[in-house]
Amino acid sequence: MLGSGGVGGYFGGRLAQTGVAEVSFIARGPHLQSLKSDGLRVRSVFGDFHVQAPATDDPGTIGPCDYVLFCVKSYDTVTAIRQLHPLIAEHTAVVSLQNGIDNEEKIAAAVGIQHVVGGVAFIFSSISEPGVITHTGGPARIVLGEMDGSTSGRVESLTDLCRQAGIASETTDNIRRVLWDKFAFICAHAALTSVTRLPVGAIRDVPETWEAFLSILREVVGVARAEGIDLGEGTVDRHAAFAKGLEAQLFSSLYDDLTSGRRMELEALHGELVRRAERHGVDVPVSRMVYAFLRPWALRNAAGQAEVR
Repeated sequence: MLGSGGVGGYFGGRLAQTGVAEVSFIARGPHLQSLKSDGLRVRSVFGDFHVQAPATDDPGTIGPCDYVLFCVKSYDTVTAIRQLHPLIAEHTAVVSLQNGIDNEEKIAAAVGIQHVVGGVAFIFSSISEPGVITHTGGPARIVLGEMDGSTSGRVESLTDLCRQAGIASETTDNIRRVLWDKFAFICAHAALTSVTRLPVGAIRDVPETWEAFLSILREVVGVARAEGIDLGEGTVDRHAAFAKGLEAQLFSSLYDDLTSGRRMELEALHGELVRRAERHGVDVPVSRMVYAFLRPWALRNAAGQAEVR
């Protein structure tokens, strides 16, 4: 697990807990120290658990793997790629489970497209304290697929491992579409929870704010279409129904990072959307406004200057 936070910690923990795979965690700082001394603790809506598994900040001590689940924050992608080489053999698959739509491109540029498998994780989870992952909601599901849409044994095998570990997992022959589909939801959810500083329930309850949520969904669908990805006519309604079914107090990881003074994934989300929209001549006024409102906070947090009220 390259990155052992909310996503890598949860899914890696499930794989380690059941013993279906030999799992090693790559982490840093206090989180790493806690993993080494006390193991990984997961507090989950599906049941709490505790595992002991190897943890390090040096991939060279692990060596080549069958799979590298690449789970760092999107702003750390380029830095984390430098850690990949000791983990990769001829057969190794690198599976990105990150937010955003361009991480696979960056990984492929560094290690070769033959090593890259697309992945999409659906989960609300984060590091609540060093060594502790808190899973607050979402289906905790993974979708996997080859980037060229082909069927492969390595994708089927990883999907089977995940299922044996109790992780809802499935394959797709159009992983790019799934990446964009998730991108649509997280752009809307992250935008409105961060701009308003309120959870999804409050956003649903105010018609004007809810309309902004829906507008961002429509904007992402439009940009995806310009990129050659057809998300389908029912995408906005489907994501709206999903948002209406979420627990009212759920926030986004972008909100958590903003209010905690941590670096934010704004560039991988709304920044990337706005830039791609500009290239295709697609108008995305709500997303552009969100990006303008949140970018000063992203810059302050990156510089360690944030004091959020």
